[in-house]
Amino acid sequence: MPRIESTAARLAKLGFADAARAERLLAEIGGLPGPVMETLTEVADPDLALTSLTRIAERAPEAADIDGRLLRVLGVSAALGEHLVRHPDDLGRLARPHGNARDELLEAVGARDGRATEPQALARLRVAYRGRLLALAARDLSGEATFAEVTAELSDLAAAALEASLAIGRAETGADAVRLAVVGMGKCGARELNYISDVDVIFVAEPVEGADEVEALRQGTRLAQAMMRACSAVTAEGALWEVDAGLRPEGNAGPLVRTLASHLAYYRRWAKTWEFQALLKARPVAGDLELGAAYVEETSELVWSAATRENFVEDVQAMRRRVEEHVKREGERQLKLGPGGLRDIEFAVQLLQLVHGRLDPLLRRRGTLPALNALSRGGYIGRDDAKALAEAYTYLRRIEHLLQLHRLRRTHLVPEGEADLRRLGRAFGQYTDPVGEFTRRWRQHAREARRLHEKLFYRPLLQAVARLPESEDRLSPTAAAARLRALGYEDPQGALRHIAALATGVTRRAAIQRTLLPVMLGWFADTPDPDAGLLGFRQVSDKLGTTPWYLRLLRDDTAVAERMAHVLGSSRYATGLLLHAPEAVALLGSGAERRGPSEWAAEAAAAVNRHEEAESAVAAVRSLRRRELFRTAVADLGGELDIEQVGVTLSDLNDVTLQAALDAAIAKVCLERHRPPRFAVIAMGRLGGMECSYASDADVMFVHAEGDESEAAFAVANELRRLLALPAPDPPLLIDPDLRPEGRQGPLVRTLASYRAYYARWSSPWESQALLRARFCAGDAALGAHFVAMVDELRYPKGGLPETSVREIRRLKARMEAERLPRGADPALHTKLGRGGLSDVEWVAQLLQLRHAAEHEGLRTTRTLQTLRAAVAAGLLDAADEAVLAEAWRFASRIRDAIMLVKGRAGDMVPADGRERRLIARTLGYPPDGSEDFLDDYRRVTRRARQVVERVFYGD
Repeated sequence: MPRIESTAARLAKLGFADAARAERLLAEIGGLPGPVMETLTEVADPDLALTSLTRIAERAPEAADIDGRLLRVLGVSAALGEHLVRHPDDLGRLARPHGNARDELLEAVGARDGRATEPQALARLRVAYRGRLLALAARDLSGEATFAEVTAELSDLAAAALEASLAIGRAETGADAVRLAVVGMGKCGARELNYISDVDVIFVAEPVEGADEVEALRQGTRLAQAMMRACSAVTAEGALWEVDAGLRPEGNAGPLVRTLASHLAYYRRWAKTWEFQALLKARPVAGDLELGAAYVEETSELVWSAATRENFVEDVQAMRRRVEEHVKREGERQLKLGPGGLRDIEFAVQLLQLVHGRLDPLLRRRGTLPALNALSRGGYIGRDDAKALAEAYTYLRRIEHLLQLHRLRRTHLVPEGEADLRRLGRAFGQYTDPVGEFTRRWRQHAREARRLHEKLFYRPLLQAVARLPESEDRLSPTAAAARLRALGYEDPQGALRHIAALATGVTRRAAIQRTLLPVMLGWFADTPDPDAGLLGFRQVSDKLGTTPWYLRLLRDDTAVAERMAHVLGSSRYATGLLLHAPEAVALLGSGAERRGPSEWAAEAAAAVNRHEEAESAVAAVRSLRRRELFRTAVADLGGELDIEQVGVTLSDLNDVTLQAALDAAIAKVCLERHRPPRFAVIAMGRLGGMECSYASDADVMFVHAEGDESEAAFAVANELRRLLALPAPDPPLLIDPDLRPEGRQGPLVRTLASYRAYYARWSSPWESQALLRARFCAGDAALGAHFVAMVDELRYPKGGLPETSVREIRRLKARMEAERLPRGADPALHTKLGRGGLSDVEWVAQLLQLRHAAEHEGLRTTRTLQTLRAAVAAGLLDAADEAVLAEAWRFASRIRDAIMLVKGRAGDMVPADGRERRLIARTLGYPPDGSEDFLDDYRRVTRRARQVVERVFYGD
């Protein structure tokens, strides 16, 4: 006997989530006709629709006779269902034609001569507005209106509400001396408004004929405030939405209302590029439409010349950075600000309009989709890309509409709850697996939007210069150059030549480059020097282009490609290292093995043992050093190492290089003299302090054991210097032995006894100070340890430093400040010898060591910052003073390294040239417009450090 299916089971199959409750509700209203029931099972949320329908039926029994449009609204919008429960008469709106929105809303507030007369104007306005919204939602959800028609009608409805609110405001304020125009901005101005959104406006006022301007502005301000309150005030019928006037000149800090002349004066002198971008959408929507039209006409000329303004490139970079920061900060469920979100698309379209609209009036469209279409027709965006982007944008906006309709609340967040996702999926006609199908399609569109956004600016550049076979219109060379210039390329013609060289042709190499370049060009644009980045990429590609792994690595591992773009566009030094060994690109991969001193030492020793000739052995060691210098520079530029870690890494690398080169030198000398000398290299200066920079020489002293032939020791020292200075593509490590006793006049190599005798008889305080940095770094470890133990007596004198020696060190420091600073150098900007610079901080630390290290073991270190920390621990320095000095030392050290990284050559001065200083600032993490902030920060930090130096070093 066949099983009889229950009503609840049948309802569950038809899409009801709570079938038992649905069965009960249907029974309460006496059931529904077959066609209505069939439509009910097709709506987004049958349970929600049935609940609302039951409540409406209690108030208006004729509801059961309503067609499917009502059900589709009730299946999406609980808020509109609630509206119908309170106002069942609005059911008739679904059947009758709708008239002019402005006329209806003005009638609702009882407008007479521009003033509202209805006592319940606010509530009546909201009821009428929601009634119009209901009728529009019914046409939208039934597929009777296109997306463009829906957004345009929403915008016109908002404009009508603003007009009615003005009538309420006039009745409240009695304003009669002012002409007030309400200019719609954002989506309202572009006629692409959401169901629920803040409405962006700008107010323009002029006195009526014969009226005083000051009084007109006072009245205009009161009228604008009253209009805004009429929209946002909460009543028994709720609120409409917020009116946001924050896009006005000076934002919320500026006057709410200005005259047209005041607006124009501000835009001509003070406006930023983002303000002209906002004016792309400007449209008169309420109030004095003639005055509003004059405002739009006058500002239009300024909008379309914005790309020629002095700071346009910096402003664009700042705008792009803000968009990217929003994208990184927001989660993927954010439709507006998340990755592949609406802001991505809208920003890209508006920026391209600003760049190209000056010369092409056809691009001067307010709406995103019309502008996208115009960009495609003009060849500024690929036709297929524009089509895909328009589809993604429309789909994401439709999701946004469905989310907002549910509660009539402003939201851009895709929900996580299964019931909400189910409602969204079914609203798009996905009934089999609404949650899974919706989620897949939404993420696919978001990914596509993000992908297209990343290449939108750059793909047409390839079509313009690479003679690609596409049949669509191409970007003209002039337009291509304008786009590159707007995105930060200072030599757009040169950039176009590089793009053509890389992307032209039918080879596999050219095809992969055409895939890579649209994204790489964007990454270059985000670096301090896009032109250098693109040039370096071409040079590396020319050297490695035929290597099978190179382009495949960049194509398949976007992290490597992005890191490479950042390095090439930030550092001439790193680019030079890479060009001499382009296979080091492989080091950019996340899986590249990170090595340390022990691995370097083993590899270097193996290289020395492998080569019979000393020159070949040291060449291999220098190649190792170049590779690790590149690896360190990449980590430094990527923020993976702080300045202390950079110094230690570079010092360790130099130690390994010295040891390997010394082994090679000794081996060569032994071939001629048979008996190898016991020989040690003592690191001094920055090498001794483990504070090497990229440009540091190796300050050293040489010591050999008693009884060894001094001739052999001299031969080893000279051979070591020669090997490390040989011409080669690798950076040299120059040996500087000038800190030895008697300087250049003294012997290059001494025995331990000779050093002891010299220091006992002739040593001066500055030599004791220099020995604070001494440490063994290569050669015979036991001999090195004996040397270090011997000089401890000098650098850590028992009882501290005599007062006469303290005075002598202070006099020496003062004389150095007066005499050693280069002629014409600004003492406030010299990182080494300037006020509050490295020398100031280091001399403070060294004087503390000379005076107190004998008593406090923690001070017996060769490192500056460790000394300062130990002095605080010993109670010799205030923690606040240590923080000030350490900050100055770190800042100055970072600048010196940044100068080398950026320019490829050493420097101690903060650059006076604006462009160079901007590149240094960007490398240090400042934004594109942060050059002056960088300069101010350095002056402030070093000024505070100098105050501490004056008190701690020169004081008693």
